[in-house]
Amino acid sequence: MIPRSLARVAPLFVLLSFGGALGAETAPPTSNAVIDKTVQIVDRNFYSQAALPAFHDAVKAVTDSAEPLATADAESRILTSLNASHTERVTPDQLDYYELADIFRYALHDDIRSLFPPDGKVTYDGIGIASKEISGGRFITDVYDGGPAARAGLTAGDEIVSSDGKLFSEIGSFAGKAGGTVALQVRRHAGEAPTTVAIGVEKIEPQQMFVDAVDKSVRVIERNGRKIGVIHLWTYTTDRITDVIYKELATQLKDVDGLVLDLRGRWGGGPADAAEPFVSGTADMQVVDHDGDAHYVYTGFHKLVVAIIDEGTRSSMEILAYSLQRAGIPLVGTATAGDVLAATAYALPDKSLLELAVQDVIVDGKRLEGRPIAPDVAVPFDVRYAAGADPQMDRAVAILGQRLANGVN
Repeated sequence: MIPRSLARVAPLFVLLSFGGALGAETAPPTSNAVIDKTVQIVDRNFYSQAALPAFHDAVKAVTDSAEPLATADAESRILTSLNASHTERVTPDQLDYYELADIFRYALHDDIRSLFPPDGKVTYDGIGIASKEISGGRFITDVYDGGPAARAGLTAGDEIVSSDGKLFSEIGSFAGKAGGTVALQVRRHAGEAPTTVAIGVEKIEPQQMFVDAVDKSVRVIERNGRKIGVIHLWTYTTDRITDVIYKELATQLKDVDGLVLDLRGRWGGGPADAAEPFVSGTADMQVVDHDGDAHYVYTGFHKLVVAIIDEGTRSSMEILAYSLQRAGIPLVGTATAGDVLAATAYALPDKSLLELAVQDVIVDGKRLEGRPIAPDVAVPFDVRYAAGADPQMDRAVAILGQRLANGVN
């Protein structure tokens, strides 16, 4: 079980480094400082010593190769040999670098100022999207609620053709442009001519952006005289997400008849008891200070819930999905990632980051790592050219509406 002290922050994102692994044999040094540091970190901290011999074999194969690999390829090969989630190297030209750096900022405390001078504040210039290359095209996979892209009308599934007339880069296209605009050429439907959308670029703080996106995702849908609330948990890597959930359940979502809990996220995280507000009868509690401000200590949702999952549901969010399913709450969508290990991050000599699995996780006496949680109602979703459509959300709302109509408790 994950210690409560860690679980309250982000149970599958361990925020402290650990001591050396007993009995681990360190591979001999190479001529590549990044690989050498990676080997040192893995030998001392990787959660499974049984994986280290194969890892050392991979390091030897890479360093003995007659055709030396680029650092990125070499790192990918040796880390792949560990066969574990939460284990990768990310670089400053990737969106993941900034999101992970902010998630792990306390683990990186010795290096955070040098990585993000002068004060260690993690920011990047962006528009509030995540994207992915699929079948040779670059498609928006996530549009963070309330961000510049959302306000400009971009939707998941839009193909990004270019940015300011140049090849799109998820970081490079916006670098140095905060306060200005970029002209994105996007294609919403397959085969159509792209259109140009001018979008304001902002200085983004990843953790704050996620908190704001969860808060601004809240909405109420009217269906056949019933009110259905929706909240999207983009990630759960900070206590502030709990505060948002409690506040919204006590305010905007207080009078809805049922709730769709969208767990299609980015990074996971969350307390071990994240399912508590949706499955228990714990009494609500708030405190009011001397000037009348209310603070929500705990708020539960005691009505019908349906949750949405997909391969973006990972880490502690999978434990949340598992707990909801065990309590009889239907899961709609596609299988989760099966990525359930505890991790932390380390700075490498070239200022890239190594995310590494450092603890195994056992849930109800079993490992969820490598065992994706299957939905109760399978709804595939090819995001390409979705044009704002969301069949998984539509199905979840329909199921909840039917259960409400049938008087299901």
